[in-house]
Amino acid sequence: MSFSDLGLSDELLKAISDAGYTDPTPIQAQAIPQVLMGRDILGCAQTGTGKTASFTLPMIEILASGRAKARMPRSLILEPTRELAAQVADNFEIYGKYHKLNHALLIGGENMSEQIKRLEKGVDVLIATPGRLMDVFDRGHLLLRDVKVLVIDEADRMLDMGFIPDVEKIVSKLPQMRTTLLFSATMPPEIKRLADRFLMNPKEITVSKPATAAETIKQFLVMVTGAGRDQTSIAKRKREILRKLIEREQPKNAIIFCNRKRDVDVVYRSLERHGYSTAARLHGDMVQSVRMETLSKFKSGDVTLLVCSDVAARGLDIPAMSHVFNFDVPTHADDYVHRIGRTGRAGREGVAISIAVPSDGKYVDAIEKLMGRPIERDEMSSAAGSGSDTDADAPVKEERGGDRGRGRGRGRDRGRGKSEAKPAAAESEAKTEAKTEPASEAAAAPAESAAPAPEPAKADNNKPAEKPTAKPERARRGRQDLRNDAGTMDDKDVVFGQSDQVPAFLKNF
Repeated sequence: MSFSDLGLSDELLKAISDAGYTDPTPIQAQAIPQVLMGRDILGCAQTGTGKTASFTLPMIEILASGRAKARMPRSLILEPTRELAAQVADNFEIYGKYHKLNHALLIGGENMSEQIKRLEKGVDVLIATPGRLMDVFDRGHLLLRDVKVLVIDEADRMLDMGFIPDVEKIVSKLPQMRTTLLFSATMPPEIKRLADRFLMNPKEITVSKPATAAETIKQFLVMVTGAGRDQTSIAKRKREILRKLIEREQPKNAIIFCNRKRDVDVVYRSLERHGYSTAARLHGDMVQSVRMETLSKFKSGDVTLLVCSDVAARGLDIPAMSHVFNFDVPTHADDYVHRIGRTGRAGREGVAISIAVPSDGKYVDAIEKLMGRPIERDEMSSAAGSGSDTDADAPVKEERGGDRGRGRGRGRDRGRGKSEAKPAAAESEAKTEAKTEPASEAAAAPAESAAPAPEPAKADNNKPAEKPTAKPERARRGRQDLRNDAGTMDDKDVVFGQSDQVPAFLKNF
C-alpha cells in the first residue's frame, strides 16, 4: 500500500514525496482513512511508528478548504511537552508546504504577547500544551467554539504529568460536534476511561502490543558491581562505565538518560572534562530558547551526545539515532519503553544499553516483566569493578566565600577553608571554657557551704564576703536566683517582660 491509496490530495502526496516517504506505516495506513471519514480514533502503537503523521496528514486534508477566524482556531492539538509541540509544528510545515494553512504554537517559555498576536490573525491549527492554553483562554484571548478536530497526543504522558484535569477543562469548552483523536503509546485503565468520556464510538487501532519496544532495537544491561554502598563511589563508577561504553560503541549520535536533573548536569560536565566536546545537556529547568537550540544542534549533528532527563523520552523524532544509554534505570517500566524508542525508528537498527546497580533490581524485574523477555547482560559487566575514576568527575559545587560569607552567625565561616575554620572553632571553644569555668566554680560554692562541717571556721567580720569575679556570658537566671533571703522578689531585680514597671501581684509571687 502507498500513500496514494489512502485518499490524500495530490498536493499532500507531493509534500510527502519531498520528505522522502513512499509507504505508510501500519498505524498510518489504518488511521488516515478513518480520520478522513470524520470518525473518532483511539490509537495505540509503540513509539517510533509514525503516530504524528497519522493525524497531521488527514488534518491538513480536512482543513484545506475554509478559513480561520480571529482567536478561533479550527483544530486543536494538545501535547504534554514543549518539545513535542514544536515537533508537531515542524510536521505541519513539512507536509503543509503546498497548502495555505496557518498554524500557531502555544507553549510556555515563549513570549505570550507574540503568541496572542498570532492568534488574533486567525489560525487553522493550534498546537499547545495544556497549561499555556488555559492561561491564554482565561485571559480572554482565545475562543474554542469553532474547533472541528481535537487531537490528544501522548495521552499516557499527560496522565503521568498530571495534565488530565486541564485536558478535561479544555474539552468542556469545545463543541460537541467534533472529531476527536486520542493517541497513546501505552493504554492503562485510566486512559481507557478517559477515551470513553471524550470519544464517540471510536475506531480502536492497535498495531502492536502496548508498551513494547521495536524488534530492531538491541537491548543490553550492564551491572555495576564492587562499588560498595557509597553513592558518590557508585556514581563515579557509573560515569566511568559510561565513557567505556561510548568508546567501545562509537555511536553516531546518542541520548544519555538520567533520572534527575542534577545528575544531567554532573554527567554532562564529566563528559566535557574528558574531552567529549560535542556533548550537550537538556532538562526542564533550562530556558525554552536554549532547549530548542540544543535540540536543533542535535538534529543537525553539531551535538552527538545529548545528556537529558525524561523531557526527551517521549515522541522526539531524531533521524537515524544509533544509540540510547540509560545512565539510570527508570523507576517506571513504561518510561524505559519510551526512552529506548528514540532509536531503532522507522525500521532502522538501534542499540539501547542500561547501566544498573544492585539496588535497581526491582526496576529491572518490572521492565523485563513488561517487555515479556529478559534483557541481555552485557560483557562490560565483568569489567565493571576495574579502573578508578578521577577527581575530574566530582560534581562542581557552588563556592560560597568572599564577601558573601560575611553575614551574621554561621555565615561568617562559610568562606573559610577547612584549615582556617578548625582553628577558629577551637579558639572559640577555648574562650567559652575560660569564661564558664569561674562561673561553674561559683555555682559549686553554695553547694559546698551547705554541707555540714565538723568545725565552723572563724569568720573575719572586717573582711567582706568574696564574690565571683566573673560571670558567664548570657547566663540564664532562673526564678530562684531572683528571690531574696525572705523568698520574695525585689524591685531592683531584673524584670523579664516588656515594661520597667513590676505589677503588684508579681511582687508577692
